[in-house]
Amino acid sequence: MTWLPLLLADPSPRLRQRVLCELLGRGEDDSEVLELAALGQTDPLVVGLLSGQQADGSWPRGLSGDTSASTPILATALALMRLGYLGLDFGHQAIRKGAEFLFSCQNSDGSWPLGQAGEEGEGREKYTMIPLQTALPLRGLAACGYAQDQRAERGYDWLLEQRLPDGAWPTGRASGVNGYVAGYRKIAHSRWGCRSNTTGTLLCLGLHPARRTGVEARRGLDLLLGRETRETLTLGFEVARLIGAEPSRGFFTFYARFDLVLLLDLCWRMGLKSSDARVAEMIDFVRGLQGPYGLWEYPQRPQINRWLTVDILRSMKKLEAGGGDEWISLEPRTPFQVYPTKKKRY
Repeated sequence: MTWLPLLLADPSPRLRQRVLCELLGRGEDDSEVLELAALGQTDPLVVGLLSGQQADGSWPRGLSGDTSASTPILATALALMRLGYLGLDFGHQAIRKGAEFLFSCQNSDGSWPLGQAGEEGEGREKYTMIPLQTALPLRGLAACGYAQDQRAERGYDWLLEQRLPDGAWPTGRASGVNGYVAGYRKIAHSRWGCRSNTTGTLLCLGLHPARRTGVEARRGLDLLLGRETRETLTLGFEVARLIGAEPSRGFFTFYARFDLVLLLDLCWRMGLKSSDARVAEMIDFVRGLQGPYGLWEYPQRPQINRWLTVDILRSMKKLEAGGGDEWISLEPRTPFQVYPTKKKRY
């Protein structure tokens, strides 16, 4: 365990608490865990986020250069995602205020307003539905413990209604027609499935105690695992974004980067095991990137290396422990290219 002293030497009490609980199996009533939980209230990462909250419980647009936070709804969703990742839940007053703000903006059908994301430019049809309009606020709420709130359950039901017959989620719909899927967002075995929207929806399902092992979640994960590329530069991007080291940009492209750390997290949440050949190959690839001191590196933002290491070690521990019932993939293993070469006619 060459990584252990390095992780426990991190200045963030939130990180040290995660190491004790998630990697070393300490209980919540452990004296050291209780001490770190109290110190966590003054963690600069938490204090910095809480300082931006408005009186109505929302966070302002464009917080800290996050262009994805183009509306108070999206800004608040992003703030709750980050605070939930840092260990805060509905027991904290600021979380309750933020959650109530999001629920106050919810539509009667369970979705959240589409807003500016529905604009497609002058002379083009406007989108009437984009799964991410609800997946982003719902993920923020679920990350803070609201997944089984009746209002959140309506959001889950709305998302499942938007699911395509093949099990993926589309870019969106305009006048009843599925939106175009750019090559970098394509899913290996889906005609209209969008990887960004499908990933966003699966992250919500993965945070729900009951729905995370449902047929819909597992079918969607099967489709995501159909892309077997191995990018190293994006390894840990989602962790960097949740810590605030990377800004959040784009809407359709919110989950455009193919992050194997994020995929491993989804795998254990939905009941996959390390014995699955697809998971075993991902684990072997990620293990091959571990540094000489036991840490994984994110070269663009090295300050998140220890957070990234905790996430990877937790996923591997969960996947090796197994859990749940066995399930078999229905997807063939085929090579995937973002933009396949077209054959010439002559």
